[in-house]
Amino acid sequence: MTYSRIAGIGSHLPDKVLTNKGMEAIVETSDEWIRERTGITKRHIAADGEYTSDLGVEAARKAVKHSGMALDDVDLIIVATATPDLTFPATATIVQHKLGIKKGFAFDVHAVCSGFLYALATADSYIRTGQAKCALVIGAETFSRILDWTDRTTCVLFGDGAGAMLLTAEEGDPEEFKGVLKTHLQSDGEFCDLLYVDGGPSRTKTVGHLRMQGNQVFRHAVTKISGAMTTLCEQTGVEIADIDWVVPHQANQRILLGVAKKLGISVDQVVSTVADHGNTSAASIPLAFDAAVQDGRIKRGDTVLMEALGGGFTWGAALARY
Repeated sequence: MTYSRIAGIGSHLPDKVLTNKGMEAIVETSDEWIRERTGITKRHIAADGEYTSDLGVEAARKAVKHSGMALDDVDLIIVATATPDLTFPATATIVQHKLGIKKGFAFDVHAVCSGFLYALATADSYIRTGQAKCALVIGAETFSRILDWTDRTTCVLFGDGAGAMLLTAEEGDPEEFKGVLKTHLQSDGEFCDLLYVDGGPSRTKTVGHLRMQGNQVFRHAVTKISGAMTTLCEQTGVEIADIDWVVPHQANQRILLGVAKKLGISVDQVVSTVADHGNTSAASIPLAFDAAVQDGRIKRGDTVLMEALGGGFTWGAALARY
């Protein structure tokens, strides 16, 4: 059987760092207030003239280098983003051009914070059906561009960044797969008014700002994410106890801990980078995955469970053997 091997991982953050102390000069808040409610201590902010595609390109280059492959091997690029460079063309095609890749195809996936999982599932499907052999799956965001910097309930949460994963087509027995084992995706538009942006080309002709009912999102996140993780484990026959690492969407430390507690997962097995990055939406899972690979926590052969919930609502989980 053909499956998707995780050949490489990479990430990139803008140089500019905005600490909680720095936030105090922008909006009525405090370092203590932010830490207690979110676990965040700082976030990275893209510079003027630094775009989502630029962050994605840097993460992609690192993933390709880490894999030992070459850019010429890539025949599919999927960029998960809610903050594209332009309404169109797809940011993925801009990334493709900046990387100098001429073959294959590229497109965007828009599922907000769940975007990377949706993109990963899509790339995995293309590889399993033989339509691609080497795929760059990128989560990249410049959420600082859609924040209302007078709203302390949202502007303190988000940051900019990008992460990328390179998948290659491999042949093997399912019991020996080292790559994407299975993904599980869901959505429910009933809750779209709990986390959204109040602008768009069709409705307002503007970009708009992010709006969120935080308490409601928290309640749904813990229930829906843990449900998706449980379903995925049941579908694959993998027990929660057999999971080496959980790499969650880095939304809020309280959500990370809530999901771990609900499923009986040790906090020590949960990769958390939210303190240093804040919520980078579609970029957060590959950013955290890369951090754990770089510091030696995630090793080849480890079983890793990824999960996320985003505006829409969209949510899901992915199980992989790294």
